[in-house]
Amino acid sequence: MTTVGHEWWRGCVIYQIYPRSFQDTTGDGSGDLNGATARLAHVASLGVDAVWLSPFFKSPMADMGYDVSDYLDVDPIFGSLADFDALVAEAHRLGLKVIIDQVLSHTSDKHAWFQESRSSRDNPKADWYVWAEPKPDGSAPNNWLSVFGGPAWEWDATRRQYYMHNFLAAQPDLNFHNPAVQAALLETVRFWLERGVDGFRLDTVNYFVHDRWLRSNPPLVASLAGTLNETNPYLFQEHLFDKTRPENLEFLRRFRALIDEYGNRAAVGEVGDEGRSLQTMAAYTSGNDRLNMCYTFDLLGGAFSAAHVRGCVEAFEKAAPQGWACWAFSNHDVVRHVSRWTPPGGDTDTVAKFAVGLIVCLRGSICLYQGEELGLPEAELAFEDLRDPYGIRFWPGFKGRDGCRTPMPWQVGADNAGFSTAKPWLPVPDQHRARAVDVQAGDDGSVLAAYRAALALRRVHPALVRGSIRFLDAEGDVLAFMREADGQRLLCLFNFGGTESSWPLPDGFEIAEVFDLSGARATLGDSGVLLPPLGTLLGRLR
Repeated sequence: MTTVGHEWWRGCVIYQIYPRSFQDTTGDGSGDLNGATARLAHVASLGVDAVWLSPFFKSPMADMGYDVSDYLDVDPIFGSLADFDALVAEAHRLGLKVIIDQVLSHTSDKHAWFQESRSSRDNPKADWYVWAEPKPDGSAPNNWLSVFGGPAWEWDATRRQYYMHNFLAAQPDLNFHNPAVQAALLETVRFWLERGVDGFRLDTVNYFVHDRWLRSNPPLVASLAGTLNETNPYLFQEHLFDKTRPENLEFLRRFRALIDEYGNRAAVGEVGDEGRSLQTMAAYTSGNDRLNMCYTFDLLGGAFSAAHVRGCVEAFEKAAPQGWACWAFSNHDVVRHVSRWTPPGGDTDTVAKFAVGLIVCLRGSICLYQGEELGLPEAELAFEDLRDPYGIRFWPGFKGRDGCRTPMPWQVGADNAGFSTAKPWLPVPDQHRARAVDVQAGDDGSVLAAYRAALALRRVHPALVRGSIRFLDAEGDVLAFMREADGQRLLCLFNFGGTESSWPLPDGFEIAEVFDLSGARATLGDSGVLLPPLGTLLGRLR
């Protein structure tokens, strides 16, 4: 068990539940906390250590719960605080830790704090959000942009000032330069610690602090050169001043000191920092007074190659040898990885099995997203079915995040694949229904079986959970590395290519035992290892 004892988070496997799409128990078409509780047995059966719940707080749902109007209550569509307590109790009974999503960088514009802040320039919370005067011509204070399109500034007619929003205008940014704001946010964290949560996933963790002087961001060199091919103008800037400010580290220390009061708790941060994410991730996890671990979008993109994976892992290891990463291939914000990485005409199941074999062998903790254990591809949705404001804004150049948020398929023959008795908030695609849990549960060759087997291998090998990592030379699109701990040496080989590849065993390497890792099976020859396309090998060296 990787969760036993101190630092349970180090090397743990986290399963992300998107509550609105996991299981509906009320017949309203939206998933809820009681539904998540009812399905925890499935999660536990995978062999994971923890669940991460995406936001369930009270919210107008402008951004599907990432616009919080009350940090201390459950939104009625998800249930009640009593339902949350029951979920925690059941998770703990099953041996699962509970991590919740803390959205601290911004609130909903319906939050009581913002309602008071916008009411005047001299109220007690007047400085709780980022307010600024317009330029003399009435335009925004600087050139900062919103991730969701347009300026990062919205005019407020009551205060006759602009307020900052990194995302929707309905998500005003909190002013972390105000100590009272930090103190209030930390008290909301304490509320959930008192309810028994084991950890926190900090949304947009590098967005908390902005530049005091509101300096404009410079353009990217590629933008000046005219070589960018981006749908979203946010990616045209070098984001030096609207996020990843050095003052953020001091807040992270305060956050860590709070959760350490409760003993054996953990925090994982989401870092979105174009071009600097691995360095930021390293800074946020170095030492023992910041975050326990971070994850970035570096392995959540389209790049699928041995060189890319090696480059990401080596860069982090070099920057933060004492830090700890949390790797993920899919989540609620990106196209599902089997769709990103499967070439036209390729087999998504083969890619899914290869991917889980790879992620369980990487050094760090890992995060799985609901449905990936079924090999679910990205859902193709019609424009009229979209609920994501990001996708609606940039359609059709960018189709948004709804394609990875569709409901979990539990039963092939049930209405809405067993997710709900009512019309779901997002459609259940027929190709997902065919991959339902009950279809795969008894199939030893299924993606679900591959996930369970790969996670079981990780749990019994200390070298995979907490061991060191050392990359080895390899030709072509082959990734080769060693994992070592407690006298155990494991050789990990992965052929990303579409053709067979041979990897010669170096002098002194003798494979004593081969484990049945997910993916196409490699074979041992006199001269080394023969790896078929998307072939894998996990072997113990003498």
